[in-house]
Amino acid sequence: MGVGGGALLLGHPLQAFDGPLISAAIRPRRVGSLVEPVRAMVGEVFKVRRTFPVAALDQVDPFLLLDFFDFTLAPGELGGLAPHPHRGFETVTLLFDGAIEHGDSIGNRGRIESGDVQWMTAGSGIVHEENPDDSLRERGGRVLGIQLWVNLPKRLKMTPPMYQDTASPAIPVLTDKGVRARVIAGSAHGVTAVIGTHTPMALIDYTLQPGAEVSMPYPRAWTAFVHVVDGIATIGDTQIGPGQLAHLNTEGSGIHMHNATKRPVRLLLGGGEPINEPVARWGPFVMNTKDEIRAARADYRSGRMGRVANPTYDRIRRR
Repeated sequence: MGVGGGALLLGHPLQAFDGPLISAAIRPRRVGSLVEPVRAMVGEVFKVRRTFPVAALDQVDPFLLLDFFDFTLAPGELGGLAPHPHRGFETVTLLFDGAIEHGDSIGNRGRIESGDVQWMTAGSGIVHEENPDDSLRERGGRVLGIQLWVNLPKRLKMTPPMYQDTASPAIPVLTDKGVRARVIAGSAHGVTAVIGTHTPMALIDYTLQPGAEVSMPYPRAWTAFVHVVDGIATIGDTQIGPGQLAHLNTEGSGIHMHNATKRPVRLLLGGGEPINEPVARWGPFVMNTKDEIRAARADYRSGRMGRVANPTYDRIRRR
């Protein structure tokens, strides 16, 4: 069993570890801080609970943002997320339930549904929209998932935009001893993700049945967080409830997670090799300097990032 980064670029060292699902040969990391989410609205319907960036936690390098969304549309309800730009990082949408459609300024249109992952490298700049799918909007229903922003190192911030949309059946899954692990990025328990990353990292969607546990080696130099989607997870002597995020400290050689309750728990483990570069943010742009932010804003205002042709949002926006 290992944790490492599947890489789009050659030359990244993959830090692999062999062993069973339960390993006694580790000293587990403890929870450094338990972060309560801040509620926010993204667009008109995406009700999110944000655990970073917030006052208590700015980032978990290389991750810049985590929004947990869980809302239910009434049949025929209008509203969505208008076209908006990004530059300098990647947006990752893990959709657990529902259906979302998207379109962008370079002509792409697509749809993800329950279990799918959209990994969009904004790079040099893109304008896109994300909205609940028409069929879901018509009948009404739940939309549940997580959006992450993943930083790009300085050398790649102006890389051309690209997508890695991955349907649920293509995502590697391991099931053993009451644990189900979907390996979104990196590698774990002998399973390697199909999604490539620019920075070595781990992103694993776990479901733990009552009494189940995971005890795994983990690179000492990497950051780590655990976000609970549903249920209550235990790390050391800390319980983490739905919507909360545990930011793990850097001491220890592995991670141990346990479900001590009588109902299943679903959680997301994330982390990776820190980029350790200056971060300059302004809304949808994340660069290294304020001058680069000013350039991004100017490029967007002048139309150099393009526009979404015939946006879905014009049809479904609230009036």
